[in-house]
Amino acid sequence: MDSMRLIINGKTIERPGPCSLEALLRELKLMADRVATVVNDDVVPSKLRAAHQVQEGDRIEILTFAGGG
Repeated sequence: MDSMRLIINGKTIERPGPCSLEALLRELKLMADRVATVVNDDVVPSKLRAAHQVQEGDRIEILTFAGGG
């Protein structure tokens, strides 16, 4: 299987072939309901993550929600 490079929160990673953004979040062990995702400067809403395929060289920002006051 071919590998691909992604830039996640400024860090380059290599992973096997393409996958959905939703699968990538699972692979990274992130709770999908507690993050916002931006791919190549475009917000990807949670309801579209399963259909959004990440591609070689994508720049992905994963933002976590923080509580406080």
